[in-house]
Amino acid sequence: MTDRETYAVVGAGLAGAKTVEALRAEGFDGRLVLLGAEPHRPYERPPLSKGYLAGTAAREKAFVHPEQWYAEHDVDLRTGTTVTELDPGASEVVTSSGARVAYDRLVLATGSSPRRLSVPGADLPSVAYLRSIDDSERIQAAIRPGARIVLIGGGWIGLEVAAVARQAGAEVTVLEGAELPLFRVLGREVATVFAELHRQHGVDLRCEVSVTGIEADGPSAATVRLGDGAAIGADLVVVGVGIAPNVSLAEQAGLTVDNGVLVDASLRTSDPHVFAVGDVANALHPVLGRHLRVEHWANALHQPAVAAKAMLGGDAMYDRLPYFFTDQYDAGMEYFGYAEPDEVEQVVVRGVPDKGTFAAFWIGGGHVLAGMHVNQWDDADAIKAIVRNRAAADAALGDVDTPLDQLAGG
Repeated sequence: MTDRETYAVVGAGLAGAKTVEALRAEGFDGRLVLLGAEPHRPYERPPLSKGYLAGTAAREKAFVHPEQWYAEHDVDLRTGTTVTELDPGASEVVTSSGARVAYDRLVLATGSSPRRLSVPGADLPSVAYLRSIDDSERIQAAIRPGARIVLIGGGWIGLEVAAVARQAGAEVTVLEGAELPLFRVLGREVATVFAELHRQHGVDLRCEVSVTGIEADGPSAATVRLGDGAAIGADLVVVGVGIAPNVSLAEQAGLTVDNGVLVDASLRTSDPHVFAVGDVANALHPVLGRHLRVEHWANALHQPAVAAKAMLGGDAMYDRLPYFFTDQYDAGMEYFGYAEPDEVEQVVVRGVPDKGTFAAFWIGGGHVLAGMHVNQWDDADAIKAIVRNRAAADAALGDVDTPLDQLAGG
């Protein structure tokens, strides 16, 4: 390793920040350039719909590193810098200002962007999306007692924002096209639990509805029109209808793209000098035997360490189970594993959801594909082991008198 080598990272979010951190921890002593389009230094996104949005966590807590960390570790952090071109032949990236940054190794940590609502009025000033810290602060300013907040989309972002808004005393309506919020992710049994949780807290949850348009109602309000003819007044409309990976640089450069940037288990793209981590990476999972693109915090946090080792010539594979978590009202949930809806043959619920603590397992092909708990933190490791070991489906999974440790196998 010589100080003449340059490793560049495009995307200054959690994944990008953790990549430069991991490279320094692995002993890379060359030049490190971290390029980010936002004006802020790297920060984590979960607080934006949880503690920071609710006002229970300080803004500074969201940032990955203290401001001085980058200078102390000799990282050339360039915020407010958009990369517009990737030229693998010349081993360079080009920024919107025309500057060119040469690299020996490159990491794409370009993340994802919210899918936009395609109905009339979707661009009104009273319509917001939640992706950046600025978005979170805008929504936070609108959440107050009596404010009318309409969430279009009953996914994780929509439900977390709904919970924060209700706890702040806002009037909240959630509009979901499926028969239940989170229906595709969790299935009917568990999705019903989350639907009832929100209804019990006073959310007007409307499922199997379509939004046909949004109309201005004065300078700072709107009316949301539904396909069934209903009209809902809103002081703020928050759209959460999914995200799409930011693959334009990879496509333009000729890298293999398929639901994200396709990478191997070491997070290497079709160009051996270019790697991808976080939301944008569709990675081969060596345990699950398939490519997965996981849009959650854990990948952005942990994939960079694997990419850093592989970039430096080490033998490293990313084999952590997919993981995500949510906090809604007094319900904290952790989910481990991966289960496509068409693979699930049975969902086993362990405990009594109405009491606020339970676990659930998704079964397919005679094995546990995924597992989760709500407010049963001591069970997390056992659930993770059950999923990782692809434990056989067993009636005892639903028996609260059988310790989960006994079912993990090995």
